[in-house]
Amino acid sequence: MTDASPLTRRTLVSIGSASALGAGVLLLTACTPAGADPGSGGDSTLTVPLSSIPVGGAMSAQLGSEPVVVSQPTAGKVVAFSAVCTHLGCTVAPSGNEFDCPCHGSRYDGTTGDVIRGPAQEPLAKLTATVSGDTVKVSK
Repeated sequence: MTDASPLTRRTLVSIGSASALGAGVLLLTACTPAGADPGSGGDSTLTVPLSSIPVGGAMSAQLGSEPVVVSQPTAGKVVAFSAVCTHLGCTVAPSGNEFDCPCHGSRYDGTTGDVIRGPAQEPLAKLTATVSGDTVKVSK
Protein backbone atom coordinates (compact mmCIF):
# COMPACT_ATOMS: atom_id res chain seq x y z
CA MET A 1 0.00 0.00 0.00
CA THR A 2 1.38 3.45 -0.89
CA ASP A 3 1.00 6.73 0.96
CA ALA A 4 -1.11 9.07 -1.17
CA SER A 5 -0.15 12.25 0.73
CA PRO A 6 1.50 14.89 -1.48
CA LEU A 7 5.20 15.68 -1.13
CA THR A 8 5.24 19.27 0.08
CA ARG A 9 8.04 21.76 0.58
CA ARG A 10 7.54 21.50 4.35
CA THR A 11 8.05 17.72 4.17
CA LEU A 12 11.23 18.14 2.12
CA VAL A 13 12.62 20.76 4.52
CA SER A 14 11.85 18.51 7.51
CA ILE A 15 13.56 15.55 5.86
CA GLY A 16 16.55 17.70 4.90
CA SER A 17 16.88 19.13 8.42
CA ALA A 18 16.76 15.68 9.99
CA SER A 19 19.39 14.46 7.53
CA ALA A 20 21.67 17.42 8.24
CA LEU A 21 21.30 16.88 11.99
CA GLY A 22 22.17 13.22 11.61
CA ALA A 23 25.20 14.07 9.47
CA GLY A 24 26.35 16.62 12.07
CA VAL A 25 26.13 14.07 14.88
CA LEU A 26 28.00 11.55 12.72
CA LEU A 27 30.71 14.13 11.95
CA LEU A 28 31.14 15.08 15.63
CA THR A 29 31.33 11.43 16.61
CA ALA A 30 34.01 10.85 13.98
CA CYS A 31 36.13 13.65 15.50
CA THR A 32 36.20 12.09 18.96
CA PRO A 33 39.43 10.16 19.65
CA ALA A 34 38.94 6.40 19.99
CA GLY A 35 38.46 5.40 23.61
CA ALA A 36 37.95 8.98 24.77
CA ASP A 37 34.98 10.12 26.77
CA PRO A 38 33.46 12.90 24.60
CA GLY A 39 32.16 14.67 27.71
CA SER A 40 35.57 14.91 29.41
CA GLY A 41 37.64 16.42 26.59
CA GLY A 42 39.59 13.24 25.89
CA ASP A 43 42.61 11.69 27.55
CA SER A 44 43.74 13.23 30.83
CA THR A 45 47.43 12.20 30.73
CA LEU A 46 50.17 12.65 28.14
CA THR A 47 53.41 10.66 28.35
CA VAL A 48 56.52 11.71 26.40
CA PRO A 49 60.19 10.76 26.57
CA LEU A 50 62.27 13.35 28.45
CA SER A 51 64.78 13.22 25.58
CA SER A 52 62.14 14.59 23.17
CA ILE A 53 62.07 17.92 25.05
CA PRO A 54 65.16 20.03 24.32
CA VAL A 55 66.96 21.51 27.33
CA GLY A 56 66.33 25.27 27.17
CA GLY A 57 63.50 24.69 24.69
CA ALA A 58 60.09 23.11 24.31
CA MET A 59 57.91 20.83 22.24
CA SER A 60 54.28 20.87 21.12
CA ALA A 61 51.99 17.93 21.94
CA GLN A 62 48.35 16.97 22.45
CA LEU A 63 46.70 16.19 25.78
CA GLY A 64 43.61 14.43 24.46
CA SER A 65 42.24 16.99 22.03
CA GLU A 66 43.92 19.99 23.68
CA PRO A 67 47.18 21.41 22.31
CA VAL A 68 49.89 21.75 24.94
CA VAL A 69 53.51 22.90 25.14
CA VAL A 70 56.07 21.14 27.33
CA SER A 71 59.39 22.81 28.11
CA GLN A 72 62.59 21.81 29.88
CA PRO A 73 64.16 25.07 31.18
CA THR A 74 67.07 23.18 32.76
CA ALA A 75 68.09 19.53 32.53
CA GLY A 76 65.48 17.40 34.29
CA LYS A 77 63.11 20.27 35.18
CA VAL A 78 59.95 20.17 33.07
CA VAL A 79 56.92 22.47 32.96
CA ALA A 80 53.80 22.29 30.80
CA PHE A 81 51.08 24.70 29.71
CA SER A 82 47.99 24.80 27.57
CA ALA A 83 49.02 25.96 24.09
CA VAL A 84 45.79 27.94 23.72
CA CYS A 85 46.61 31.65 23.54
CA THR A 86 44.68 33.60 26.16
CA HIS A 87 44.02 36.42 23.69
CA LEU A 88 41.79 34.78 21.08
CA GLY A 89 42.44 31.05 21.37
CA CYS A 90 45.02 30.47 18.64
CA THR A 91 47.60 27.74 19.22
CA VAL A 92 51.00 28.97 20.40
CA ALA A 93 54.22 27.32 19.24
CA PRO A 94 57.61 26.87 20.91
CA SER A 95 60.33 29.29 19.82
CA GLY A 96 63.48 28.67 21.86
CA ASN A 97 62.55 29.34 25.47
CA GLU A 98 59.34 31.20 24.56
CA PHE A 99 55.94 30.39 23.10
CA ASP A 100 54.77 32.53 20.19
CA CYS A 101 51.23 33.08 18.98
CA PRO A 102 51.15 33.27 15.18
CA CYS A 103 47.80 35.09 15.08
CA HIS A 104 48.44 38.41 16.81
CA GLY A 105 52.04 38.26 18.05
CA SER A 106 51.59 37.46 21.73
CA ARG A 107 54.66 35.90 23.37
CA TYR A 108 54.85 33.84 26.54
CA ASP A 109 57.75 32.87 28.81
CA GLY A 110 58.55 29.17 28.30
CA THR A 111 59.34 28.67 31.99
CA THR A 112 56.37 30.41 33.62
CA GLY A 113 53.74 30.79 30.88
CA ASP A 114 53.61 34.52 31.71
CA VAL A 115 52.92 37.08 28.97
CA ILE A 116 56.09 38.69 27.64
CA ARG A 117 54.35 40.69 24.90
CA GLY A 118 50.62 41.24 24.26
CA PRO A 119 47.96 41.65 23.13
CA ALA A 120 47.35 38.68 25.49
CA GLN A 121 46.86 39.81 29.10
CA GLU A 122 46.63 36.48 30.95
CA PRO A 123 49.30 33.76 31.28
CA LEU A 124 48.91 30.34 29.69
CA ALA A 125 47.08 27.80 31.85
CA LYS A 126 49.62 25.74 33.80
CA LEU A 127 49.44 21.94 33.67
CA THR A 128 51.00 19.35 35.96
CA ALA A 129 54.26 17.87 34.64
CA THR A 130 56.17 15.15 36.48
CA VAL A 131 59.45 13.49 35.56
CA SER A 132 59.96 9.82 36.40
CA GLY A 133 63.25 8.46 35.11
CA ASP A 134 63.34 9.22 31.39
CA THR A 135 59.57 9.75 31.07
CA VAL A 136 57.47 12.90 31.47
CA LYS A 137 53.78 12.76 32.36
CA VAL A 138 51.58 15.79 31.76
CA SER A 139 48.05 16.14 33.14
CA LYS A 140 45.50 18.81 33.94
